Amino acid sequence: MSRIIAVEDFSAPELDVYARLTENQLVNRADPDKGLFIAESPVVIERALDAGCVPVSFLMEEKHVAGKGRPLIERCGDVPVYAAPLEVLVQLTGFHLTRGMLCAMRRPKLPCPERVCDGASRLAVLENVMNPTNIGAIFRSAAALGMDAVLLTDAGSDPLYRRAIRVSMGTVFQVPWTYLPQGEDWTEFLRSRGFKTAAMALSADSVSLRDAALNSEEKLAVVLGTEGDGLAASTIAHCDYTVRIPMSHGVDSLNVAAASAVAFYQLGKTEEV
Repeated sequence: MSRIIAVEDFSAPELDVYARLTENQLVNRADPDKGLFIAESPVVIERALDAGCVPVSFLMEEKHVAGKGRPLIERCGDVPVYAAPLEVLVQLTGFHLTRGMLCAMRRPKLPCPERVCDGASRLAVLENVMNPTNIGAIFRSAAALGMDAVLLTDAGSDPLYRRAIRVSMGTVFQVPWTYLPQGEDWTEFLRSRGFKTAAMALSADSVSLRDAALNSEEKLAVVLGTEGDGLAASTIAHCDYTVRIPMSHGVDSLNVAAASAVAFYQLGKTEEV
């Protein structure tokens, strides 16, 4: 049975995770086994629990304790549930809670990149994508549009930032992901696992996203770059394809999240239902 605790003291240390710790403090790189993340909204929390993530505590509107939060609370044993009216929670956290509910959880241990690649035929690769909103949107598109997994460089934004998780609608817990090997040419790593790499970039030798050769590749990694600058020139040079999305009305490019959805739709392995 969970413990329902009314929020009365904003300075209580058990509320630090919601009110005072930064995203980087939650990650706790000095002691990764104690790292945390914040899941927001019932759908996201449910998907995190389904993926095996371990809850530490809840923070929610009082009305949800016996309402839409109840099935989640019942799944979590004696995990403490801190409850208060919405206006109190907004004052505590500094933002409006989506669907009035947060859950602090332990960060899961990430798989190695070899394991993520095993059995996959379509990968999304994110090179230094910095905006958590874009990260979340890309994960949602990857889940919906036939990508088997996501690989990231460690200079990009964390997929377990609260905003990234929320924008992804919890698909960060449904699509396998991890970080690429550091200190080596990761395009060679992917090639060693049987993948051809397709850099999404504008260049003189770009092929169209509709090019038949792309769809015919048995194993393909779709590579997307950081906002503004796009992919590094060295990355483009090392990829097997350079790919452009056909445009009209003089528009030269799309936001990376929008571009990912277009590319995944064309190149993913979805089955129409």
